[in-house]
Amino acid sequence: MIIPGNSPATHSGRKIRVLVVDDSAIVRKVLSQELAKDPEIEVVGAAPDPFIARDMILALKPDVLTLDIEMPRMDGLTFLKRLMRFYPLPVVVVSSLTPRGGDVALEAVDLGAVEVMCKPGSSFAVGDMAVELADKVKAAAHVKVRAAAADTVAVPPLGRLSLLRTTHSVVAIGASTGGTQALQALLSSLPANSPGIVIVQHMPEHFTRSFADRLDSLCALNVKEAEDGDSVVPGRALIAPGGYHMELDRSGAVYKVRVRSGPLVSRHRPSVNVLFKSVAQYAGRNAVAAILTGMGNDGAEGMAEMKKNGAATIAQDEASCVVFGMPKEAIAAGGVDHVLPLSAIPAKILELVSRK
Repeated sequence: MIIPGNSPATHSGRKIRVLVVDDSAIVRKVLSQELAKDPEIEVVGAAPDPFIARDMILALKPDVLTLDIEMPRMDGLTFLKRLMRFYPLPVVVVSSLTPRGGDVALEAVDLGAVEVMCKPGSSFAVGDMAVELADKVKAAAHVKVRAAAADTVAVPPLGRLSLLRTTHSVVAIGASTGGTQALQALLSSLPANSPGIVIVQHMPEHFTRSFADRLDSLCALNVKEAEDGDSVVPGRALIAPGGYHMELDRSGAVYKVRVRSGPLVSRHRPSVNVLFKSVAQYAGRNAVAAILTGMGNDGAEGMAEMKKNGAATIAQDEASCVVFGMPKEAIAAGGVDHVLPLSAIPAKILELVSRK
């Protein structure tokens, strides 16, 4: 179970010790080589299955695990459940790039995994994957975990709120590490007639589709993975698809999203900065922004631009964040009006929208 509000894990100035767990020898080699290139990371071992991983964990005491889901002898979810119950460690799930992989990876997050990402493709042109993998491992190393109960612990909704009045404002939200749980809690508390919402959560392709489908089943809002040209309307939340940037656009009084490819921005694709800057340009004073838990500084520059253009802005506070990186950077950049615990953010969003 991830514990928000704890101080980041410290490693006494030493490198972050990582154990790679994957049944493929080639994948183990690629992941180990790429992680070893980062001066802050030390790969202490690689295990082909959970049984060997169990012994290596006890012997090597890694700080972070990378974990495959589909493995022989014991599947990754079963291993993760046992690990979180008896020997909790920060885990980054490295799953296949398939829709089914997305569903399973989200189940892994429910069981306590900190981050999810895609395996490199058959060509092993690692490129962006290497940057993402190292960032996720370093983010995971800053997360405190504790033993989970025998049953999976679901993220409870914050309590369904009543919308103060129907609006056509735009709410923009950015999140990364810990954001899947934070977004579930936030969105499941909002009513069906909430303003249109656009979201960037740092997740790979296919995982965002599974994540959106899950949220749609839990929320009064309609939640979907964004497609190019989708309208931003009350009662709908659009999540940027993994591997693509999402921008707000406007035609007269109608807001739409544009989904496009392109290089990494702030080390991410989708990037919160890309979304926030477009909302600043096309919605301005008609927008509310919230930046949630996550490592790094993606969104800080865009939120400052939104505030400059008249938007109301919110940052999740340190105590309720899994990683207080992105909100901290947004605050430091001068782009934040309100710093609040996650539980208070839905009501504040609706309050600020009612003033627009």
